[in-house]
Amino acid sequence: VTITTRLLVSHLSGIRHYEKDIAKVKEEKEKANRALKLTKSHQDKEQKEKEGKGIEKTDCVKQKKEHDGETKSRNSKPGRKDKEFEQEEYYLKEKFESVIESLKIFKNDPLFFKPGSQFLYSTYGFTLLSAVVERASGQKFTDYMLKMFRDLDMLSTVLDDNEAMIYNRARCYVYNKKGRLVNAPYVDNSYKWAGGGFLSSVGDLLKFGNALLYSYQAGQFKNRNGKLLPGYLKPGTVAMMWTPVPKTEVSWDRDGKYAMAWAVVEKNQQYGCCRQQRHYTSHTGGAVGASSVLLILPEELDTEALGAWPVAPPRGVIVTIICNMQSVSLNSTALKIAREFDKEKRAQ
Repeated sequence: VTITTRLLVSHLSGIRHYEKDIAKVKEEKEKANRALKLTKSHQDKEQKEKEGKGIEKTDCVKQKKEHDGETKSRNSKPGRKDKEFEQEEYYLKEKFESVIESLKIFKNDPLFFKPGSQFLYSTYGFTLLSAVVERASGQKFTDYMLKMFRDLDMLSTVLDDNEAMIYNRARCYVYNKKGRLVNAPYVDNSYKWAGGGFLSSVGDLLKFGNALLYSYQAGQFKNRNGKLLPGYLKPGTVAMMWTPVPKTEVSWDRDGKYAMAWAVVEKNQQYGCCRQQRHYTSHTGGAVGASSVLLILPEELDTEALGAWPVAPPRGVIVTIICNMQSVSLNSTALKIAREFDKEKRAQ
C-alpha cells in the first residue's frame, strides 16, 4: 500500500491510534454509528410529524434540545473515566531522543484498513508526519517547529519537556475514581510531539489563529500601495487545509468533516428562517490532565466593500480555551462564544 502525507494529515492512513485491538475499534465505531442513526431517524420522524400537522417548531426548541445534550455530556459524573484515557500508551514515561526513534512504538503493527478507504483519528499518524517533516526539512522536527513558532511570534509555545524549567507552566489535574480532584500522573510526551507534545498559552493560540485567518483572507483584499503584507501561508494553501475531505468524520461536531489537520463545518441552510450553519474551522485537544480548543469563525465578507481601506484581514472571531483538566468538551462552548461576538459585530 501507499501512505501519502495527505492521508496522514486527514487521518485516512489506517495507522492505529492508542487502541491496538481492531475489533474493539470497530465495535466502538458501530456503537457510534447506531447512536447517530437513531438520532437521525428521531429527527426525521419529528420532521414528518411537523409537516403533517403543519406546525413549525421554533429554533429555540431545537437549540434547547441541543443544549441539553451538550450539558449532559459536560456535566457527567466526575471520576467517570473517558475510555480514550484508559489506553496504556497515554501514560508512557520513556524519553525518546527523536521522532524517528518514536516510530518503533507502532511501526511493526498492522494497518487497520487500506489507506484512503476509512477514517480513524490517529496521533501516531502525526508522529509519522513529524518524521516526514524532519527528513524533508533536514532539521530536527522540534527545532523546525520552534523556529516556526518564533516566526509566528508565539514565544510562549514550547516543548512539554519535563526536565526544563518553564515559566508559568500550569499543573494538570484529573478526577480519580472517587470523584476527587488529584494531580495528573507523570507522563513523557516526547513520543508524540506533533500530536500532543507542545505547551502553549491562549495568547499564542490567538496569534496562530489570526495568522491563519489573515493568510486565508489576504487574497480577497485589494492591496493598496503595497500596504497589505503577504500571509504566512498562501491563501490557496489555507483554503486547501480547510476543505473537507471525503470519508472523514468529526467527533465533536456531527455537522463537520475532517480536512487537513482541522475539522470544518461548511456554510449551509436548507430552509428559510430555519437553522443556519456558519462556516467555521476548529480543533480540540485532549491530553493527560488537560483539554483545549482553537476555533476560527471567518467573517462573511462583503465583496463590494473589500477594496475599502482600512478594512483588512483578519476578519472574524477566534476563540481559544485551554484548561488544566482532563476530558472537558470545549468545542460547543467555543462556538457559542464565537457566535455571540459575531452577533455583536453584526449589530454594530
